[in-house]
Amino acid sequence: MPSKPAPIKKAAGKEPAKKQEAAPEPAPEAAPEPAPAEAAPEAAPAEAEAAPAEAAPAEGEAPAAPPAEEPKPPTPPPADAAAAPAAEEAAAVSEAPADAEAAEAAPEEPKPPTPPPPPPKEPTSAPLDLFVEDKNDTSVSIIWSQPEIVGHSGLDGYTIEVCKDGTEDWKAVNEELQKSCRYVIKNQTTGDRLKIRVVAVNAGGRSPPVALPEAVLVKEVADRPKVRLPRFLRQRYVANVGAKINLTIPFTGKPKPVVTWTKNGQPLDTKRVNIRSSDRDSILFIRTAEREDSGVYEMCVKVEDFDDKASLILQIVELPGPPASVKIVDTWGFNVALEWTPPTDNGNTEITGYTIQKADKKTGDWFTVLEHYHRLNATISDLIMGNTYKFKVFSENKCGISEDATIAKEEAKILKTGIEYKPPEYKEHDFSEPPKFTTNLTDRATTVGYSTKLLCSVRGSPKPKVQWMKNQMIIGDDPKYRQICVQGICSLEIRRPGNFDGGVYSCKAKNDHGEATVSCKLEVKQPAVPDAEKK
Repeated sequence: MPSKPAPIKKAAGKEPAKKQEAAPEPAPEAAPEPAPAEAAPEAAPAEAEAAPAEAAPAEGEAPAAPPAEEPKPPTPPPADAAAAPAAEEAAAVSEAPADAEAAEAAPEEPKPPTPPPPPPKEPTSAPLDLFVEDKNDTSVSIIWSQPEIVGHSGLDGYTIEVCKDGTEDWKAVNEELQKSCRYVIKNQTTGDRLKIRVVAVNAGGRSPPVALPEAVLVKEVADRPKVRLPRFLRQRYVANVGAKINLTIPFTGKPKPVVTWTKNGQPLDTKRVNIRSSDRDSILFIRTAEREDSGVYEMCVKVEDFDDKASLILQIVELPGPPASVKIVDTWGFNVALEWTPPTDNGNTEITGYTIQKADKKTGDWFTVLEHYHRLNATISDLIMGNTYKFKVFSENKCGISEDATIAKEEAKILKTGIEYKPPEYKEHDFSEPPKFTTNLTDRATTVGYSTKLLCSVRGSPKPKVQWMKNQMIIGDDPKYRQICVQGICSLEIRRPGNFDGGVYSCKAKNDHGEATVSCKLEVKQPAVPDAEKK
């Protein structure tokens, strides 16, 4: 059973565009549409005829590139293995009519336009605004602007040409084209007059030149010197002793000015002060400032017959010395009036004030009562009645308070007003008296072999001398007895008494005003013997 041919419209929609690009001339007439089934063998010759017709180039034109082969639509899967050859024949039959209709519908491609001829190469217009920017004894610096009209050829660079005044011998001074609009003409002779012009160069050639209106004299332009003293140096510059001084003073002037310095109208001491000068400024440097570095420093810059001067005042300061003297003028009630004189050494700057301190004589601790006080006299109040005070004064300046102070020689004693104590007059008491026993000896009993003590107390002035006696006999230094008398307490120790140590003991006290004696009885008993030992 013959297969149904593929639809022609879908293939024709894609094919004309490709045929239009490939075939420059209209395609020949398409072959008649074949029958669906039996005309399949005949479609092949028709397709073969259409292909040569499309590929044939027109006369006088280059052969066109072969059209790109259009991808075939996917073939549906065959129902069985026997249907596959029939499907292939049907696809071939459907392609032939589609190619024929695409060739018939393709329009004629227009011929590309002929490109216009390139514009002629023309030079630029002349550069603009040429003038001298700067000059010195050996060079001239010029500057200009780009040409107003550059053209299609662009701008490659500039050539700078010079010649001496009175001649027309122009010579280029730059070996390569100058890209920027500024150039320095170097290595010229001082005093020559030069005519200068600039030419723009591109592929079209040289532009008309632009020249300076008159010749330029090769010589440094003298500029009056001017010292630009900084604002903080227009007043007195104060620094502490030991500080580093580094002051930069800018100036202007051409050619390079000659810079000189003086101090108080005299040349500088190069051992103390160093000066470093450049084309634009001068530096005054002192490594370690001392008080003798203070003064008026004058800087002078000179160019030919012109000069300019500027002065600065340098003041080196340090801590002041103490006041020359301090004294107590008056004392009344709870107040003390002080006066003092300024210090002999103010630290090379004015004294800004004084500090007053007080100290109680009992404690010796110093306390500040007045600070930053500007007068040379003061009244110190609210002092404590009955105390004695000392005062000292410090000096003060911009650097600070003096290290030492001056102490007033006098002392201020605050008395109790209205109550003056008068001590009564007493006769001196006579404390001398004869000896008197305040505690007497008491009778005691002891046992043989057991030590015992006899105690009594005595008073008298002057201190009485004490002697111990046994049965009216002075005991003396007998080692059996130990005699102690401390603060009027008298004791006699009898060590291990025996049967013969019993008796009457007496203590006798004697001084210049008399004597006194006390006595007691000592009984020495035998130790008790148990009844068992007696039998």
